[in-house]
Amino acid sequence: MSPTPATKALYDHEMAAAKHTLDPQARWVHLGRAHIVSQPYPWLHTHNHIAMFRLAVAQHDRREALGQVVRIIVAAPASLSGRFPDGNTGLTAAGLRTPMETPHDLATEIAQAAA
Repeated sequence: MSPTPATKALYDHEMAAAKHTLDPQARWVHLGRAHIVSQPYPWLHTHNHIAMFRLAVAQHDRREALGQVVRIIVAAPASLSGRFPDGNTGLTAAGLRTPMETPHDLATEIAQAAA
């Protein structure tokens, strides 16, 4: 399944925000939001985990980097099978199969983008 142009734009917006912010914690927040958007789409989902892996390596966070390697491997199959936890931010601390509440503003944007 391919994302709608509006969904892709929402994903790209969050990825760009992660790339251009100077605050390391804000980068993770934006990558997590992009992850929520990307989960149904194999390529976007995998690409998001690659970006998370790169940030973890840049920050010398071995635990997060290792967790992202696992997630890179399972991202596309999870997307293709529809077996991903809604709202999950994709971070190692969030747990691989733990559903989370999607931020209200993001849930609204996702719904609008899918329409």
